[in-house]
Amino acid sequence: MAKKEKSLTAFDVLAAEQAPAAAGVCAIVGDDGFLAHETCKALATAAAGGGEWGADVRDGRTSEYRDIHDLLCERSLFATGGNVVVIEDADPFVKAYREQLEVLVDKLPDDALLILQVSSWPGNTRLAKAVAAKGLTVACSRPEKGAAMGAFDRQLKDWLVVVAQRECNADLARAAADALLEQLPPDAGLLYQEVNRLSLLAEKNGDGTAHIDAALVREHVGGWRARKTWDMIDAAAEGRAADALAQLDRLLAAGEEPHAILPQMSSTLRKFGLAVDVFKDAERRGQRTSLRFALESAGVMAFKLNDAEQQLRQVGRDRAAGLLDRLLAADLSLKGHNSGKEAARRVIETIIVELSQEAAPAR
Repeated sequence: MAKKEKSLTAFDVLAAEQAPAAAGVCAIVGDDGFLAHETCKALATAAAGGGEWGADVRDGRTSEYRDIHDLLCERSLFATGGNVVVIEDADPFVKAYREQLEVLVDKLPDDALLILQVSSWPGNTRLAKAVAAKGLTVACSRPEKGAAMGAFDRQLKDWLVVVAQRECNADLARAAADALLEQLPPDAGLLYQEVNRLSLLAEKNGDGTAHIDAALVREHVGGWRARKTWDMIDAAAEGRAADALAQLDRLLAAGEEPHAILPQMSSTLRKFGLAVDVFKDAERRGQRTSLRFALESAGVMAFKLNDAEQQLRQVGRDRAAGLLDRLLAADLSLKGHNSGKEAARRVIETIIVELSQEAAPAR
C-alpha cells in the first residue's frame, strides 16, 4: 500500500476541498499564529465530522500530562465522536513530557486527536518520527530562503483565491493575487483581511459574485503613501529622476520615513540585479534567454513584467549588475553613520540620481 503523505503545509489543509480527517497526534509547526489557528480549526472540524469546532484548548505552559491524557481518553456518556485537544504554545509541554507523548502516539484511541502547536519541531527526534508515521505534521510559517519561498508564495496566492470563493462569494483574479503580494508582506492574516475588504468594494456580477481585479487592488490596497511610494520607485527605475525626487519630497513631507522607503525600493531594484545574474548564468552555459524570462525567474510578478522589462532596459546591464552591492551599502549606511533622517534622505536621493537617464552608461 502506498504510504500516506504526512508532512503538509497549512495551505495543503486550508485550500483543500475537504481537510484531512486527522487522528492521533498532529504537530502544527511554525510562528504564523493565524495559519496555525486556521489549520487547527480545520483539522478539529474535520475530526468532528464537519460539525462545530468543539476542541478543548489548553495552554502548553501550564498544562500537565495527566489532565491532557484524561481529556483524550475519557468518554462522555452522550459523546458522538472522539475527543479533540489543542495545546497552544506547546514547546514547554513537549519538553516536559516527551517520553509520555512518544508512548501516547501508539496508545491514543483511533478517534481521538491531539494537536500540538509548536515553534520548533526537529524532525530527527523519536517523537517527530512517530508523529510523521501515524499522525500529521503541518508547517505554518514562511520559509526564510531558497526555492521554498517561491512555493510558499504560490500556495499563498492559490489559497487567497479559495478564500475569496468560499467565504466572500468573490472571484479573485490571479493578477489581483499577484498585486496583493507585490504591495503587502506575505502575511496570511493581513492578506485574508484584505481579500474580505476588497470583496465589499468590488462590483458585483449578475449572479451576485464580486470580481476582484488587479486595478481594484492597486486602487484600494496600501493607502495614499503606499501607492505614491510605488509610483516613485517606478519613476526612479524609468530614469525620471526629477519626478521621483518630487514624489520623494511629498512622501517625506507627509511623514513617511526614509528607513521605510528604502526597503520598498530594494524589493524592486534587487530583482533587476537578480535578473542580470540569471541572464549571465545562461550566457556562461552557452544558452540564450529573454529579459522577460530572467525577470520572471528573479521573482517579478506577472502583471509587472511588461513595465519591469522596459525599466531594466533603461537601467542597463552594468548598473543593474551592481544594484545588489549598491543597495546593501545603502542599507548599512542607513543603519550606521547616515541613520539621521536628512542623511538617510540623501542616500535615497543618490540612488534615484544614479538611476536617471542622464546617468545611464553608454550602450
